[in-house]
Amino acid sequence: MTWAVSARVLLPLLLLGAVRAPDCTDSSRCTGPPRRYTPDWPSLDSRPLPAWFDEAKFGVFVHWGVFSVPAWGSEWFWWHWEAEKLPAYQNFMRENYPPNFSYADFGPQFTARFFHPDSWADLFEASGRRFLGFGKRAGRGLRNIHYGLYHSLLEWFHPLYLRDKKNDFKTQYFVREKIMPELYDLVNRYKPDLIWSDGEWEGPDTYWNSTNFLSWLYNDSPVKDVVVVNDRWGKNCSCHHGGYYNCQDKFKPETLPDHKWEMCTSIDKMSWGYRRDMVLTDITSEYSIISELVRTVSLGGNYLLNIGPTKDGLIVPIFQERLLAVGKWLGINGEAIYASKPWRVQFEKNATSVWYTSKGPTVYAIFLYWPESGILSLKSPIVTSTTQITMLGIQNDLKWSKNPGEDLLVYLPHLPPAAVPTEFAWTIKLTGVK
Repeated sequence: MTWAVSARVLLPLLLLGAVRAPDCTDSSRCTGPPRRYTPDWPSLDSRPLPAWFDEAKFGVFVHWGVFSVPAWGSEWFWWHWEAEKLPAYQNFMRENYPPNFSYADFGPQFTARFFHPDSWADLFEASGRRFLGFGKRAGRGLRNIHYGLYHSLLEWFHPLYLRDKKNDFKTQYFVREKIMPELYDLVNRYKPDLIWSDGEWEGPDTYWNSTNFLSWLYNDSPVKDVVVVNDRWGKNCSCHHGGYYNCQDKFKPETLPDHKWEMCTSIDKMSWGYRRDMVLTDITSEYSIISELVRTVSLGGNYLLNIGPTKDGLIVPIFQERLLAVGKWLGINGEAIYASKPWRVQFEKNATSVWYTSKGPTVYAIFLYWPESGILSLKSPIVTSTTQITMLGIQNDLKWSKNPGEDLLVYLPHLPPAAVPTEFAWTIKLTGVK
């Protein structure tokens, strides 16, 4: 999901996190001089992740740029048309635009005339997000939101980049003249809480001068105490070096990773940017989004959900609807998500699909399917004399028992459909269990 930096503006997520050990970025908790990080991966990788990111859990990613003008195919429109010369894109241009029309000619049509930042902020807050990221042309000041910047290292058609690429990345004309000055300016000018790096895969981190930039970012930048970065800093870095790990787009580990990670995905399953040819079957369902969020958080990750505004700055109703559905669900179940930690067991594969999270001694069991019997069976929690069980969104305690096979049986409330807290993915809160 990369393109030329100059062709894209984005908003990444909202996050809230769990408590971690002091990292001496908070002077009230640490004594002595702050640790300084040297420009090498062993040192940089040892930096503790600022707590806010892990606590946030959910964020919004926004892909918005010149590709939103043709709004067709995908946000890689320029590359598919000009570099790969795919027939579908060639035909689209012949049928819709005059001869000799260039990608730069789309620029004046990227008007953002209906872009109202307060309206966007209202929507993002209603979605339940705890951090938000912008691309490099967006401003600061979106309320109480952690905000980040997307930045692509490569630029497909920049002459200096093509010169370095031709030299097998043994020269750094593009890095020294364009990328590094740009990155330092982005940080000093906009002071982002998060840098979502991308476009790293063709050159090694030594070509990009990534470790030098990150050591400055962690030691001396205006955001050194709070900034978070991902792992896309060279073709050898993904899932190995950096702050948290993206590993790949739509990354879904099967078991609990030993490093903080993120799943980034898009409401439009076919593109990250807005498409005029989008159809309803291309849209991820509310159930799938909530299920992915639950699974991701249970396995210790953050969930970054993408939308693509129009060239005018409008967020189409179907994207609004999906974001508001997440917000509605988190309004009931957010206690089990925000600032949670993975429990000793993450998942029970049964007819109800149960995922676990925890906060200290409290355990949350989020089940995706309501059992026909009205009885939820849990194998993993061990009850004690102080065990209490409730459902988020329901006031009264739930009855429970142990069956002969030692499963914990939770008797779900008999409620009319209108009184059920959410349409899917319900949360059982367990205290006094082991």
